[in-house]
Amino acid sequence: MSETHWRTHRLELDDQTLREWDAAVLSAGADGIVLDRSAFYPGGGGQPPDHGVLLWGGVQTRITGARKGDDLYLIPAADDPLPPVGTAVRGAVEDERRTALMRTHSGLHVLCGVVFRDFGALVTGGNMEPLTARMDFNLPGLPEGFRDAVEAACNAEIRAGRRIDVRVLPRDEAFALPDIIRTATNLVPPEVKEVRIIDIVGLDTQADGGTHVASTSQVGRIEVAKVESKGKGFRRLRIRIGD
Repeated sequence: MSETHWRTHRLELDDQTLREWDAAVLSAGADGIVLDRSAFYPGGGGQPPDHGVLLWGGVQTRITGARKGDDLYLIPAADDPLPPVGTAVRGAVEDERRTALMRTHSGLHVLCGVVFRDFGALVTGGNMEPLTARMDFNLPGLPEGFRDAVEAACNAEIRAGRRIDVRVLPRDEAFALPDIIRTATNLVPPEVKEVRIIDIVGLDTQADGGTHVASTSQVGRIEVAKVESKGKGFRRLRIRIGD
């Protein structure tokens, strides 16, 4: 999805492997720090924001999160100094956390694709932390051996090394794709005119604004740790990502 009103060019949407870059400070204050260019993912779709640092003039400012508003605001650690407007900074995303979140997010798309393909269920919610996540489905009943079947199918898709492509399409073209919305409710706001598509080729294609690995083989191994009932017709699957 596109945030055309923001002044920050979002580098992570162009290159999900980017971890360091140069930028200039556009504003810095109580709301946070706004850069002209940033690879910090601000959070959304269940994926939490990145952590990292800004380096400037021999000073380090730790970034503990980001906030979406009229601009993309980076949240500095309490008591860390704020770089003045116009300062040239070097940004760096914490690689281990981002990579773990990319693996986790792509793993959730594998799970979503498998459950939709094999059981016809849509997603009703989800959340993730590095290498652990949950996803909720509108699944009225559980067939015998459901957990083991889903886990085995997910890991078969990982071993297949399916390519994970990213593209941006005009809204009308995106919504013409079959089953592009895998959630029970369409979460793409009507004002969004360009839709970012994550395509696990041959398995799952859906609108998504998060960061992902380039192939299912980079996810690791999915363990379906628990299946819970969350009310009539709703199931929660908790997963862990391993090497």
